[in-house]
Amino acid sequence: MGSAQERIGDEEKHENGAPFDLNDFTVIKEGEAEILMHAKNEVFYNKTQVNNRDMSIAVLRTFISKRQQEHEVMLSKKSRAGPKVSGEPVAEPEALTDTVMHDEKTNGECEVSQEISQDESCSISEEPAANQEGKGRGELKPPVVLEALSASGLRSLRYAREVDGIDKVVALDNDKASVEACRRNIKFNGSVARSKVESHLADARVYMLTHPKEFDVVDLDPYGSSSVFLDSAVQSVVDGGMLMCTATDMAVLCGGNGEVCYSKYGSYPLRGKYCHEMALRILLACIESHANRYKRYIVPVLSVQMDFYVRVFVRVYTSASAMKNTPLKLSYVYQCTGCDSFHLQPIGRTVSKNTSVRYLPGFGPAVAQECSDCGKKYNMGGPIWSAPIHDMEWVTSILADVKSMKDRYPAFDRISAVLTTISEELPDIPLFLSLHNLCATLKCTSPSAVIFRSAVINAGYRISGSHVNPLGLKTDAPMNVIWDIMRCWVKNHPVKAQPPDQAGSVILAKEPVLQANFARAVASLSKAQAKKVARFLPNPERHWGLRPAFLQMFNALAQLAGSLFTERLN
Repeated sequence: MGSAQERIGDEEKHENGAPFDLNDFTVIKEGEAEILMHAKNEVFYNKTQVNNRDMSIAVLRTFISKRQQEHEVMLSKKSRAGPKVSGEPVAEPEALTDTVMHDEKTNGECEVSQEISQDESCSISEEPAANQEGKGRGELKPPVVLEALSASGLRSLRYAREVDGIDKVVALDNDKASVEACRRNIKFNGSVARSKVESHLADARVYMLTHPKEFDVVDLDPYGSSSVFLDSAVQSVVDGGMLMCTATDMAVLCGGNGEVCYSKYGSYPLRGKYCHEMALRILLACIESHANRYKRYIVPVLSVQMDFYVRVFVRVYTSASAMKNTPLKLSYVYQCTGCDSFHLQPIGRTVSKNTSVRYLPGFGPAVAQECSDCGKKYNMGGPIWSAPIHDMEWVTSILADVKSMKDRYPAFDRISAVLTTISEELPDIPLFLSLHNLCATLKCTSPSAVIFRSAVINAGYRISGSHVNPLGLKTDAPMNVIWDIMRCWVKNHPVKAQPPDQAGSVILAKEPVLQANFARAVASLSKAQAKKVARFLPNPERHWGLRPAFLQMFNALAQLAGSLFTERLN
């Protein structure tokens, strides 16, 4: 504790005038930041969120780099256009006009065509340029980051100490003990933290509402649902800025309480094997809905399900015309109650004639009353975000950055494994199938993933894994092709007779139209699989996840209750 005592200095042993003894604290180090944890656990610290913090730092580094590149492109365009004549009216900025066309296809396939370059998306509004230009002409101001729910301030301290090019990090909390702990930790981390991080006692919602379009990055990492913060968060981000958002209420998002999910996020979840990816897409649809109320929209760059939560990284832009494309990016989901078949129903569509585009309701219904494969009824969920949830260029850049700075990420193995798996996903295929579920429906032995992938590829379709589930398979093959492949598999691997009214019996009673080819295809293994790169790692400790966090909170509440009881007795 001697070195800690020296760092904090005699004049810093008081917080708001109250002295504290460093011997009552434990020093916790994560990355380049260190925090003081009191023996009474007054302020919540979640050890398992190291994965979350490392991933956020990786995305933030890439965002700063991309932001600089986009600014240079904008300056280059302005220089080519030449100086404007004084008094000449300024033309309205060209709006982002992504045209997202969703064909009604089985198994959730959506065709997305974007008719604008990334360069154009950078110049959506003159406001970001005005917000970002410094005193010198064309100078880009360093980004300002807001951590809306900071607790001990560990995340803010890591941003300030580990990410180059940040101007300031504002750490908020509405708990007095948390703010005191955060300020204590800021001082404990030295001059860099003091110059870059500031802590405020404030309600995050009110603070964000009173600071519109002020922050380049807003980080929401609540313990539970993030829905109550979204409306103010989408207003506080500058155009082209980044919103990072976590939701840990997975029981709600994954269908445990569908009515609660609908009340919080405006979407009804389904309890399929893909429920964790559906949770990501529900959260994205909710953020988009809040952004649309202010003529804004989002562009996801990375969406991750890890441990016990989902986390999305989206950029926020302003454009009334681009906002019209939102219905094209949303779909309802029909999930068969008897088999693994699911189908997507886009909310909207467009019709182009010459240079004009008309926005119309989507065609429907996408399915009949009964499943064409097994004859059972459908459950309907959604709406969900059915456009891509990752920008693969960003994913490649983030992964390259992580690998180049391996020693600076405490959770390198985990986040690099997740990013590697994401980099191999089919970006335009919403949700996924479970091979084990398909086999459970037919009561048959399961083919290996390589054999099944080969059959899909040999039939002329694409297939990939999913970062959400090791057994998940994303494919653009329609469900009738999937079931034909399984029928051919069962012919070679017979099953026992089942009651005729079961879904598997109905499916197997039909003759396959497609004759599956199970010969091993070259692309049946991804590059990472071929190189035997670890993609799904076990938890580093027993009870990794929420249990330690719950125990920590329970102990803190028990100690608080005990101290209050003692005070009352005295």
